[in-house]
Amino acid sequence: MTRIFSTVLAAALLALPLATSHAADAHQREPYGIALEGFAYPYAVHLLPVVNDGEQLNMAYMDVAPAQPNGRTIVLLHGRNFPSSYWAPVIKMLGEAGYRVVVPDQIGFGKSSKPVGELHFDTLARNTVALLDHLGINKVDIVAHSLGGMLGVRIARAYPDRIAHLVLTAPIGLEDYRLYVPPTPTETIIAAEDKLTADGYRKQLQTNYAIKLPPEAITPFIDARFNIKGSADYPRWLRAFVSSGQMIYREPVAHEITEITEPTLFIMGADDHNAPGRPNAPESLRAKMGQNAELAKAFAAKMPNARAEVIPDTGHLVFLEAPEKYKELVLGFLGH
Repeated sequence: MTRIFSTVLAAALLALPLATSHAADAHQREPYGIALEGFAYPYAVHLLPVVNDGEQLNMAYMDVAPAQPNGRTIVLLHGRNFPSSYWAPVIKMLGEAGYRVVVPDQIGFGKSSKPVGELHFDTLARNTVALLDHLGINKVDIVAHSLGGMLGVRIARAYPDRIAHLVLTAPIGLEDYRLYVPPTPTETIIAAEDKLTADGYRKQLQTNYAIKLPPEAITPFIDARFNIKGSADYPRWLRAFVSSGQMIYREPVAHEITEITEPTLFIMGADDHNAPGRPNAPESLRAKMGQNAELAKAFAAKMPNARAEVIPDTGHLVFLEAPEKYKELVLGFLGH
C-alpha cells in the first residue's frame, strides 16, 4: 500500500504544474514555443549562454537550494523524451536530505536552445562542466536517467576529478546499438517522427518503457512534445530531436563504462527492456537487445567500484514508479 501511495504521489507531483491541454490533436492544443515556453517547471529556470560549434545558445537549468545544506551538490541528467521538470519528486527528496540540486536541460532539450548543428555527447559534457564552473562548484555527485546515463558516463570519463559518485538510473547505452541496427538517414527519421501522433507516442512510451504509472502521469510528456507542433520553429525542434537519436546511435559509451573508477550505482527496472532503434533491427536480432538489467549487472561486476540494483515490477521510469525504494538506494549509496 505504501508503494502504491508513493507512486500515485510521485505521479501527482509530476503532473501538478503541467495540467494543461489533454487534447490528442495538434490543432486543439495551445502551442508551446520550442524552448517549452508555456510549459511550467517546478522551480525557477535560469539561462547560461554557451557557444557550441560557433553557434550562440542558451542552456536552461534549475538550481535548487536546500533548507538545511549538507555542503554537497547533485547534478541531475535527464533522458531524451523527458523535460527536466520530471525530476521534481527527486529534487524534493534530495533537497530534504540537504543536497543542493542543479538540474540542466541539455542543449537541444527542454527549455534550452535547439541548435542548427548536430548534437554530441562531448559537447554536452563540456556544457555541463561549464555550468558547474559558472556556479562555482568544483565536485558533484551525478544522478542520471536514460540518455542522461550515457552523458553521465562521458562526463565521468572526461572529467573524473569533478565527480564523486555516479548513479545511473535505467541508463540506455549499455550496448552498442550499431551492432544490431543498420544506419538510418536523418531525413528518413525526421519524416517518420513528423508523422507520429500523440496517441501513437503514448503507446510508444508505454511499450518501450514498460511504464507502470497511471495514464494521466504520462500526459505531461505528450504535451511537452506535441504542443510544440503549433510553433513556427517546430521543424528546428524536430531536427534537434532526431539529432539526439543519431547521437545515441553514432556515439556509443558501452565500451568505456568499465573504465569508470568513481563509485557507481546502477538502478534498473526489472521490466525495462528499452533499446533505441529495435524496430529497425533485423527480426533475428531484436530479442537480443535491451537486456538492460543483466547488462548492468555484468558491467558492475567488471568495474572497480560499482554495483547494480534491480527493482522488481518496475519499468524505465524507475524513480517515479518505485520512489521509496529509489530514495533508499540513492541516499544509502551517497552515504547520507
